[in-house]
Amino acid sequence: MTDGTKAFSFDTPGSMLMEWGGARRLGALLGAWFSERNLLIVTDKFLHETNVIEPAKASLEAHGFQVTVFDDVVADPPEAVLMACVDCAKAAGADIVVGLGGGSSMDIAKLAAVMLASDQPLAELYGIGKVEGKRTPLVQIPTTAGTGSEVTNITILTTGETTKMGIVAHQLYADRVLLDAELTIGLPPLQTAATGIDAMVHAIEAFTSQHKKNPLSDLFAKEALRLMSANLVAACEDGSNRQAREAMLLGANLAGQAFSNSPVGAVHALAYPLGGHFHLPHGLTNALMLGPVLRYNMRAAAPLYAELADVVLPPSDEGIQGRSAAFVAYIEDLMDRSGAPRRLRDCNVTKDSLPILARDAMLQTRLLINNPVAVTQDDALALYQEAF
Repeated sequence: MTDGTKAFSFDTPGSMLMEWGGARRLGALLGAWFSERNLLIVTDKFLHETNVIEPAKASLEAHGFQVTVFDDVVADPPEAVLMACVDCAKAAGADIVVGLGGGSSMDIAKLAAVMLASDQPLAELYGIGKVEGKRTPLVQIPTTAGTGSEVTNITILTTGETTKMGIVAHQLYADRVLLDAELTIGLPPLQTAATGIDAMVHAIEAFTSQHKKNPLSDLFAKEALRLMSANLVAACEDGSNRQAREAMLLGANLAGQAFSNSPVGAVHALAYPLGGHFHLPHGLTNALMLGPVLRYNMRAAAPLYAELADVVLPPSDEGIQGRSAAFVAYIEDLMDRSGAPRRLRDCNVTKDSLPILARDAMLQTRLLINNPVAVTQDDALALYQEAF
């Protein structure tokens, strides 16, 4: 006899719509959902200049929205980008914010929506649960299948030359999420691979998290991994494959919901310094560190890896250790077939930087505490050396 299910909570955005071509009728959708009409789109210059956002913008304007576009978002956005976005929103009198782009655009949109409705200084927001009050209405529309930022309550900002800090608060959950896989058509193969692996890392780390692991996150993580493992290579090989693109976008979304409620661990902790020092895309840094961390964690996570093997591999009687090893081998082979770089040296990371990276990884205590195996600075250095 057991004591029953351990108490847990599960939070996610208020509503989600998945619809191919949904962005083309964004004005009708938002017109029905919100009364506000002075809208700020937060995006990046590439999406703006290549007219990816144009159908959505035209639809909004046709339905009576006054639209301002802030397109200065960059990868790993620094605080200055956020403050410029807030200034732009205030100057335009924006009363609703739409994040349309990758994870960085959606992260900036979250905080802009908070700071539009609050005088709380940015410095007071860092950490967990520090945001006070409410925020401006927020809609998130991803254009990559990776970060899951559209359904998380987390924003990461670059706070110095090489350092990042996170803000975690319930107010960062969007009011509405639109998943339109048509927006991911044209994403280059390397970016498709890196963002897809990023989402798979979210699913795996959520499923093996030391803290807040729960039945709902487990379900979402397993289904996310099933969808993405079956469609990653197809999406990389044929970027116009609608079925693969939709599966990847939904999988990334489910993984985002999983890790938002059962947080990630050492892969992310070791990935962040790589992004900070070498300005590598976040999805790529996760892909680079996934293999070494999976093998390192196997001593404690083998039973959980064996469960995940049942999701992606045919049945077998290998036992927990054999099944766990088969899962890790499968994930590494999948990354190889995706075409994503697999070695730090292939991404211009220098060998003499590894001790510095290991030192900086130790600052990611918010993440390391969730890892199934403790990671010391010496362990981190060994993991970087293995990935090199």
